Amino acid sequence: MRQPLLTDDLRSRLPGLRSQQAEPDPVVYAKFFLPGTERTWYFIEGAAQDDDFLFFGFVVGLESDFGYFRLSELESVRNPFGLTVERDHSFREGRLTDVVPAPED
Repeated sequence: MRQPLLTDDLRSRLPGLRSQQAEPDPVVYAKFFLPGTERTWYFIEGAAQDDDFLFFGFVVGLESDFGYFRLSELESVRNPFGLTVERDHSFREGRLTDVVPAPED
């Protein structure tokens, strides 16, 4: 059985949207990835929104940038082999500059 991406524990620890806006090196609380791809989502903050959950974080893919994304979007993403987004259970929360790999030149 597939484990939920957003557990109650993570939901309770995740700060609200824009709460780290003035922080130059915000805390990242979780890492999610799409197996077989470079797509990775680093969650910084979030809030329930209607029947969904809206996150803000750093997204690595074809380009890397900060942005908003929804839990429902993550749950619907599939790689070419049908695999779904997973939570990196070995990830330890920390400052953005400590946990997100520097881009390769």
